[in-house]
Amino acid sequence: ELALKSLGSEGLFLFSSLDTNNDLYLSPEEFKPIAEKLTGVAPISEFEEEETPDPSGETLSVVAKFQPLIMETMTKSKDGFLGISHVALSGLRNWTAPAAPVSVMLARQFKAFLPPKNKLDLGDPWWIIPSELNIFTGYLSNNRFYPPPPKGKEIIIHRLLSMFHPRPFVKTRFAPQGAVACIQAISTFYYTIAFRIHAEFQLNEPPDFPFWFSPGQFTGHIILSKDSSHVREFKLFVPNKRFLNVDMEWLYGASESSNMEVDIGYLPQMELESTGPSIPSVIHDENGNVIDSRDPSGEPIQFVFEEITWQQEIPWEEAAQKLEVAMYPFKKVSYLPFTQAFERAKAEKKLVHSILLWGALDDHSGDTANHLSASLPMPGSGRTLRETVLESSPILALLNESFISSWSLVKELEELQTNRENEFYSKLADLHLEKYNFPVEMIICLPNGTVVHHINANYFLDITSMKPEDVESNIFSFSTNFEDPSTATYLQFLKEGLQRAKPYLQT
Repeated sequence: ELALKSLGSEGLFLFSSLDTNNDLYLSPEEFKPIAEKLTGVAPISEFEEEETPDPSGETLSVVAKFQPLIMETMTKSKDGFLGISHVALSGLRNWTAPAAPVSVMLARQFKAFLPPKNKLDLGDPWWIIPSELNIFTGYLSNNRFYPPPPKGKEIIIHRLLSMFHPRPFVKTRFAPQGAVACIQAISTFYYTIAFRIHAEFQLNEPPDFPFWFSPGQFTGHIILSKDSSHVREFKLFVPNKRFLNVDMEWLYGASESSNMEVDIGYLPQMELESTGPSIPSVIHDENGNVIDSRDPSGEPIQFVFEEITWQQEIPWEEAAQKLEVAMYPFKKVSYLPFTQAFERAKAEKKLVHSILLWGALDDHSGDTANHLSASLPMPGSGRTLRETVLESSPILALLNESFISSWSLVKELEELQTNRENEFYSKLADLHLEKYNFPVEMIICLPNGTVVHHINANYFLDITSMKPEDVESNIFSFSTNFEDPSTATYLQFLKEGLQRAKPYLQT
């Protein structure tokens, strides 16, 4: 109360965004972002001092390519951003180019991507940055402007993402956070490592309120020598194949419980790529003498790199799938594209278990849709489903045995609905959208698209949070076999779908 009296609500909001340990005292480390902002000078941080560059080590040039978010793809653009102050979106509108278009890094810094000794099999994932959040730990504060100093393997990820924007958070506020990797190919001296990173950016600074920009995922690969002295190739990018690939959330007031506005949108390009293999920073002749990096005519010396012969490799799609399952255990069940799911269901005489949502189920760009309502800054329905029922063993077993699963964006089905080239697909989309209610609808249907059962995620979460005796409707009876009522109720939902479909499947 004293702090509120001294600072006012907005002053206290800024103070608490810096006071990371909530002790109402700002240590020099906590005050550092403000000192840097006021003085314009960033001191050499500890982690840069830790990196003692090998004078003869190799360097890698990395280029950033960035096309800003297309504002028209935000749902709020449909009403011309009515009621949204220009200031709230200023950080987003002003971000039109990468913070550092080119960066030269030490090859040895990429050592963080090398596998631990117990993860040397193809496609066996490990965590570069472990996820520290789950459904029980909750989520990290929205009220922050400046990322904590990166440590250990976070340093190289932080440095790479800083090429896009000066305030990357290498650990997202919501699970699953962190970075995961696996070996995609092995040769005598090299690995190809596939990786997936969940990170986000803070686009605003005081006195504005926080604006979080969370790409669905960063993915890519690196080809590096087993001793990390040489990087042959590096690429990192935000996938852009889906209609929507970024989640945005911004606060409207000076407290953690203030209203939060949420939206999703499309980012055409956000990628980093090496310009070529890493090259020695110092060149020696055969006698060990340092020689000029240019030939007598002034042209840079051209390096010749040996061809890499891969002894074992797996396709990129397989590596990406392994990383996805590591991040999201619910993906142990295959979730097929919408139309493909119905074709497979017809061939295998199974039902379709379909999840229809406003944002994606398997990356962070779906988390906006899953906040239950725009004013509740809390983990939402899609995220909760993902981290509880869809990951539980009984659900995974029944889905694998009796259903073909799929998830779709509402926007994708709206496009399919207007596709007059394929009337059947258009009809499938139609039947689904008829049953859809914001934010997430779970639907069970026949291979011909007839819906036999459906439930809205909010209703599902409401009834599973009630005591069994308080549930008036007996549509979903609670089973005593499982301690978790949400797993029991979802299992009941699936079984009732199978029961209702019996007459159709027998004909």
